[in-house]
Amino acid sequence: MNNDFIKELGYKALDSRFKRISEKMAYSVKKLYKDLDYDIEPNWYLVFMILRDKGELSLIDIAESLGYSHPSIVITVKKMNSNGYLIVKKDQSDKRKQIVSLSPKAIQLMPEFEILWNSCEAAILNVMQEDLSILNYLDDIESALEETSFYYRFKQEYKNHLK
Repeated sequence: MNNDFIKELGYKALDSRFKRISEKMAYSVKKLYKDLDYDIEPNWYLVFMILRDKGELSLIDIAESLGYSHPSIVITVKKMNSNGYLIVKKDQSDKRKQIVSLSPKAIQLMPEFEILWNSCEAAILNVMQEDLSILNYLDDIESALEETSFYYRFKQEYKNHLK
C-alpha cells in the first residue's frame, strides 16, 4: 500500500504533516547525536542557543522568548541540568524564580555543538532547496493565530456548521 492518508487530507491535516516532518528530522538528529556519543537531545538546541546569546535567564523568560509553555521548559531544563549542561540557581531577589545559565561543560562543548548545528542548518537548507519562502507563510499563520486564536476560530466554525 503506497497511499499517504495525511497527504491526501491536504490542509485538513496540516498539524499532522508538520508533526511528521518534525519527528523525522528530530529522529535523524537524535540518531546522529547518539552515533557521535553526544548526550544531548534535539529539543535542547533552542535553550543552548538562547543562553549562549543572553547569558542567564529565568525559566519564565526562556519559555516566553521561545513561545513554549513553562512546564515544557522546566522539563527540558531539568534534563539538561541533570546531564551537566546547565547551572540552575534561585534568583536573589525572588526565591521562587530559577535562574538558568550554561555550565562550564556546555561552554567547553559549545564549539563542537555549533559544528553539529551548522551542519543541521545546512541540511535543512538542502532539504528546502534553499527556498525559505515557507518561513513567510509560517509568519503569516502565527500572526493570524495571535490576532485570533485557533480555539476561537474553530469554535466559530463549529457553531456555523451546527446551523
